Amino acid sequence: MREANPLSNLPPPEALTPAAEKLVARIKEAGPVSVAEFMQIAASHYYAARDAFGVEGDFITAPEISQMFGEMIGAWLVDSWMQLGKPAAVKLIELGPGRGTLAADVMRTISAWPDCKAAFSLHLVEASPLLRQKQAELLIRHAPTWYETLVEVPEGLCFIIANEFLDALPIEQFIKTSQGWRERGVGFEDGKFVFTLLGSANVPAEFLDAPESSIFETSTASLAVMAEISNRLAQNGGAALLIDYGHKKRGIGDTLQSLHKHQFSPALAHPGRDDITAHVDFAACADVAAPLVNVHGPVKQGEFLSRLGIVPRAEALGEKADDDQRRLIEAALRRLVSPSAMGRLFKVLGLTAKGSSIKPAGFSKGDGHEVSDDGS
Repeated sequence: MREANPLSNLPPPEALTPAAEKLVARIKEAGPVSVAEFMQIAASHYYAARDAFGVEGDFITAPEISQMFGEMIGAWLVDSWMQLGKPAAVKLIELGPGRGTLAADVMRTISAWPDCKAAFSLHLVEASPLLRQKQAELLIRHAPTWYETLVEVPEGLCFIIANEFLDALPIEQFIKTSQGWRERGVGFEDGKFVFTLLGSANVPAEFLDAPESSIFETSTASLAVMAEISNRLAQNGGAALLIDYGHKKRGIGDTLQSLHKHQFSPALAHPGRDDITAHVDFAACADVAAPLVNVHGPVKQGEFLSRLGIVPRAEALGEKADDDQRRLIEAALRRLVSPSAMGRLFKVLGLTAKGSSIKPAGFSKGDGHEVSDDGS
């Protein structure tokens, strides 16, 4: 789980990473870069060079915590497929599959329904050659096909899954100064990367009078992905689940953060070495999707998984386990659903094609495209 970074000033790295060298060259040539460009270069180098997942990596995602997470998503997919009338051919598309753990658990779950398993073809959107190799080792029997971007995936009825994908996409940041709103950039001074100011900027009207030093974030990249997903569903039918950490209500705040070996690191200190992410603005994502598809949620991950039946699933696993295994199952359940762990910070956004027969499990009528009072 990744949370907001409370740290700010630590010593710079002893040596520049390849990503840092590229950024320094870019800054020397053309001046400060945007936060979005900094993130894009840092993240592309980061995922190309390492397997960042799990205890030995920098962070642990929900599929790595427990098989129960993937089983719930698999059951959701089977239920949605049945509601569509059990179509004979469905593309299962995962964006940012990591090691392939989620897809493996999903496919194992789906295999309990042979007709469903036969109907699904697996399509993985992954740019990292290293991670593609990891995915192939785990998923080869399911004959996956890989793509650099979602646009490359052939058209057709589809289900789309994206778990902790949007948070890794670049964001733009804007800061309120005494002269008004300016875009935040990144320069390189005295051997380290520092925030600086770029040109004047427009922000939503409700934030024009925010206090000085306030920061507003948006993600052009994330909204473009949401538009592509929504257009694909509108044209081909199907459904999507997007699971990530973030907020239901857009607001003011700096969520840019980095992790290294499960510890927070200053966001600009080690580009390419550290995982760099930001919280997802689910309200903005839903606004992009709503004209094209039905929007369900976002709902808190703990509520979503509980509605799908993760608690009885944990109890069933516990009945066949020894004491140590049972404790691990219980700990994993708490981590996935507890409000003090991933249950509240992580949200689930569902999309279905307009006119679809799918009434997606895990969402209630009251969820809709709406916001709680605290914006959580």
